[in-house]
Amino acid sequence: MTSVKEKQVIQDEFKKRMDEDELLNCMRCGFCLPSCPTYIESGFKESHSPRGRIALMKAVVDGVIEPDEDVERTLDLCLGCRACEPVCPSGVKYGHLLEEARDIINQNKKHSLPVRVLRQTVFEGLFPYQNRMRVLTNLLGIYQRSGLQSAVHHSGLLRLLPDSMTSMERVLPKVPTMKEMKNRPTHLPALQAQKKRVAFFSGCLMDTMFLKTNDATIKLLQHAGCEIVIPKEQNCCGALHGHSGEKNMGKELAKRNIAAFEDLEVDYIITNAGGCGAFLVDYDHLLKDDPEWFMRAVAFKEKIKDMSAVLVELKFHEKDLSVQPQRVTYQDSCHLRNVQGTFLQPRVLLQAVAGADFYEMKDADRCCGSAGIYNIVESGMSMQILDHKMEKVAESMATTIVTANPGCLLQMKLGIEREGLSGVLRAIHIADFLLEGLEGQLEGSK
Repeated sequence: MTSVKEKQVIQDEFKKRMDEDELLNCMRCGFCLPSCPTYIESGFKESHSPRGRIALMKAVVDGVIEPDEDVERTLDLCLGCRACEPVCPSGVKYGHLLEEARDIINQNKKHSLPVRVLRQTVFEGLFPYQNRMRVLTNLLGIYQRSGLQSAVHHSGLLRLLPDSMTSMERVLPKVPTMKEMKNRPTHLPALQAQKKRVAFFSGCLMDTMFLKTNDATIKLLQHAGCEIVIPKEQNCCGALHGHSGEKNMGKELAKRNIAAFEDLEVDYIITNAGGCGAFLVDYDHLLKDDPEWFMRAVAFKEKIKDMSAVLVELKFHEKDLSVQPQRVTYQDSCHLRNVQGTFLQPRVLLQAVAGADFYEMKDADRCCGSAGIYNIVESGMSMQILDHKMEKVAESMATTIVTANPGCLLQMKLGIEREGLSGVLRAIHIADFLLEGLEGQLEGSK
């Protein structure tokens, strides 16, 4: 419960920190409404639309309403998918407004002790430290490989958890060993005639839980003619912090990453996770009030490129790629599409793979409901969105769903598990799928 004093502080901070010009840019035209999943899933509730949320922010700034629990609730229910931005005729940067509003609320309200401990553990004690991420992932690996996971499944203990959490436990990838996670090279040569020198943003979850996908990405880039540098000093991109009202920690992580990459003399900084890439290209906005770092952030941003965009630029799709016959569809990563503007390149690559019968899924650009930790903290709405996504998957009659973000990948695997389609339908990251195509071609050429 937010106290009267906390509400006043939050309201004052809204007046000081919210970009009123950006709030006024919203013309209330409603073009954003058909693109907003929570507006649709809530039964067309205005307060759960981008237009409605901007109106609430403006009302708080103007002192018309208090920043009460209802305002906080509607902001929390937003996925942050930013599908409203590409369709907005005024170019409103809704994502920036949402992050600022959430940060103001979270930094100026008193959380309960359990919530404070959890937030401090996750945001300050875990994600900023890659060694700790490795330790946690290694514990998960021990759980998977020791037989404990099988014993837990047979014991029925998982039935004590919510259904979504039980299903999520079943779809977690087989994680690497500690030795594999620590055995990360810092420099790899091109395996074809060198065309580019690039740096690879390895990420936190991507370089632990999804290490094999990172390895696949690196192999693809090498075969495309890239010399690759992987700086050890890099860390978590800060997206989780920025989206969850912890902007100061997000800024600190951003500065560390900029410093880690800025002297490498590379053509591009490559990402393979849509959510990470979108936050990285927003570093200039994140640090706009810091004269020392703003221009450094601009220079950093200009080099960020998704792996699919680089592969298409280097004509990787003209290679002889082949997989076993299967019907393939693609689920867009919201942030890769809506923030980075990358959506054609993944499709170009998938359509170039022999044996892959590509089918464009209806509403492939609509959020799957993952949205970072949204599927954990807002499970009801997330599963409602996922159920509708799985209806579109069924209509596509695909046997393989390809996506380009770890959260989306786990969410689609969760959908497959919930629908009882394991063994019939699979979800895979585009890097892993393209590596299958490359290895199929290399095997066939022997």
